[in-house]
Amino acid sequence: MEVTTNIKWTGELAFTGFTPSGHEIKMDAAEDVGGQNSGARPTELLLQALAGCTGIDIVMILKKMRLEPLTFRMEMEGTRAEEHPKRFTHYHIHYLLEGELPEDKVVRAIRLSKDTYCSVYHSLNASIEVSYSINGVKGRQKI
Repeated sequence: MEVTTNIKWTGELAFTGFTPSGHEIKMDAAEDVGGQNSGARPTELLLQALAGCTGIDIVMILKKMRLEPLTFRMEMEGTRAEEHPKRFTHYHIHYLLEGELPEDKVVRAIRLSKDTYCSVYHSLNASIEVSYSINGVKGRQKI
């Protein structure tokens, strides 16, 4: 299954992403590096995507178990390297759930999301192919 998204440069260091589901996401850099702070940082969106993906999985799994949290939120932390490319070297997701939820069922839902279902989690080590075009002409150099 292929998923396609489009991202358009909107000036300075800002971009707008257009998702296949019809939503727009504004991205920009911090002011101290030349951005206007008009949108989220792409790295912030990566953390949000990971938390959102696993959160959706967990709610779906708990509902299949006929369990419904009263509240559910996540605290997401990412540690970045000091040197470029300043990639994330560690993630920590802390799940905070409230309600009549047996611990063993919550742990099972978290494990199923992490080990089987969360596509974002499993995409963090995906291979990435890169190509380019300039003025409508496909680039010939391999990147």
